[in-house]
Amino acid sequence: MKSNNTVLVALFAALIVVLSLMPPIPMPGIPVPITLQTLGAMLAGAMLGPVRGALACLLYLALAAVGLPVLPGGRGGLGAFFGPTGGFLFGMVAGAFVTGWLARRLAARASRTWMGLAGYVAACVVGGIVVVYAFGVPWLAVVAKMDLGKAAAAVAVFLPGDLVKAVVAAFVASRVERVWPVLGR
Repeated sequence: MKSNNTVLVALFAALIVVLSLMPPIPMPGIPVPITLQTLGAMLAGAMLGPVRGALACLLYLALAAVGLPVLPGGRGGLGAFFGPTGGFLFGMVAGAFVTGWLARRLAARASRTWMGLAGYVAACVVGGIVVVYAFGVPWLAVVAKMDLGKAAAAVAVFLPGDLVKAVVAAFVASRVERVWPVLGR
């Protein structure tokens, strides 16, 4: 990996850490809090592309795995990966990859128009919400001993906030693309 790629991956891993510093907001009846981690994964994928975006998320998770308190609430260590939020953590890596892959195809060619913004929004929704939930919901169901439908219904409360995060990430990525078009290549 070239040094500028390494710096970008580390920078976005640090961005996800900073977004994780926002205290988690607990939700009644579900052991998964509201955080800004997925915003970081969406930004990493949309702005760095699939591989570097996924690597940024993987670096963030590696920092957590070795025990650094980088997860919301100042948590860290391997135990966080086996709790109810573990699937969402793993889903961030795949979500950043899919977001980056889709952003390159849907937004990059039309980056100077509203179609570029729409492409980024679609990429962030599919990668940052659908893919992350595809990992997180079944994991939550198993760990919390819920049926899959109940787990999916429980995390539906996060959809409005996650849609806002997708729009914010898309807007930021589209604006940065205008000034620094080689960032995601």
